[in-house]
Amino acid sequence: MKILLTGGAGYIGSHVLKRLLEAGHDTVTIDNLKKGHEKAVLGGEFIEGDIGNKELLKSIFAEHEIEGVIHLAADSLVGESMEDPGKYYHNNVAKALNLLELMVENNVKYFVFSSTAAVYGEPESIPIPENHPTQPENVYGESKLFFEKILKRYDQIHGLKFISLRYFNAAGADPEGQIGEAHDPETHLIPIVLQTALGIRDKIYIFGDDYPTKDGSCIRDYIHVNDLADAHLLALEALAAGKDSDIYNLGCGNGYSVKEVIAAVKKVTQKDFEVEVSERRAGDPAVLIASSEKIKSDLNWKPAYQDLEKIISTAWEWHKSGGFSDE
Repeated sequence: MKILLTGGAGYIGSHVLKRLLEAGHDTVTIDNLKKGHEKAVLGGEFIEGDIGNKELLKSIFAEHEIEGVIHLAADSLVGESMEDPGKYYHNNVAKALNLLELMVENNVKYFVFSSTAAVYGEPESIPIPENHPTQPENVYGESKLFFEKILKRYDQIHGLKFISLRYFNAAGADPEGQIGEAHDPETHLIPIVLQTALGIRDKIYIFGDDYPTKDGSCIRDYIHVNDLADAHLLALEALAAGKDSDIYNLGCGNGYSVKEVIAAVKKVTQKDFEVEVSERRAGDPAVLIASSEKIKSDLNWKPAYQDLEKIISTAWEWHKSGGFSDE
């Protein structure tokens, strides 16, 4: 299939792209490179640009016989979303509407959407199933939920079929070492701890150790980025085979606390470093663990990385190599 991939130069997007290429799909990647890295685009056609540029998107659809869209381009910082909500509604909702409008105009029917566990808010039950109430506590999660609702309407009105993938905590790196996680600034726990192990940071901060959890620190569900990438491919192929629109969680179903992640990093890296407890951050739920039984059953998705140390090891090899530091 000829696939338009938005945000394909980013962390998750680049791993999705690699998986698409390995599966033999023809790809066009668009990324504005504000957060992504052009060298992370390992093949296919690359176009530097923003999905807010509707004329650029029109030319892409006109020049390429796009058959499906995988949409990952978005802003995704929870804290920033609460400081600058307009940016998140504009970039994650308004700009993305350009894609849907052009899909309708060009009769493109398959859409895979990068969503988030943040749509659920504070969980009422653990693990979290897809039919859990959606009460996002931040603008980021709300912007993704808004767009899921828009997708349901475009399916109802235009027959545009979608699968929305609600990610939990993406982690790890390409085991072959070609691509990995490289944000600036970095906000994800595992790479921050690895940077501390490398001496790039002086210490690691734990934001709150008084949560109602086994060790007082927040618990999260970490899923390897390659397992995430596989799910996008399965979703695309399912839509092409006639599957109806649906929503799936993506996690491993295992919860690890912040303190457990730090301990695992120390074990994998054989490095010791300073850890300091700080105040809680606003909007951090105590526990987020996915139920991913639905995608396992419906799409035969099987995560290959269930062990936290194995996930961390792939990220450690990437960070030790310097990542994209020579850009």
